[in-house]
Amino acid sequence: MERSAVNPVTWSQELGFNQGELVTGAVRTLFISGQTAMDSGGRPQHDGDVAAQLRLSLDNVEAVLAEAGMGLADLVRLNVYTTGIDDLVPHYGQLAARFAAVGVAPTTTMLEVARLAVPGQLVELEGIAVQ
Repeated sequence: MERSAVNPVTWSQELGFNQGELVTGAVRTLFISGQTAMDSGGRPQHDGDVAAQLRLSLDNVEAVLAEAGMGLADLVRLNVYTTGIDDLVPHYGQLAARFAAVGVAPTTTMLEVARLAVPGQLVELEGIAVQ
């Protein structure tokens, strides 16, 4: 698989995401359901702590990727849902840093929603990975 960044503008790269990702030669595609800050038993974690929830949500995305024989470097799309964009933005660098560490900047959309499915959850991540 080959992936190429598509950036008619460059400001998004400073925030850790590309405007587009052109993927060619992919043979496997993984669609990742929304991942929140839940432990392996399905219990919500880090009530009220958006930074900790963001970390665990991304850890859970990585766990799904690993189960499919993939990693963060294969993620080409990330949707971020939050109940409070203003609360999440100061911690968004966590995502950018983890992606930068593996040399990728997946396309990303961040949306504020009224609430998530599990009470107390502040952030949910869903994605698409290709290999």
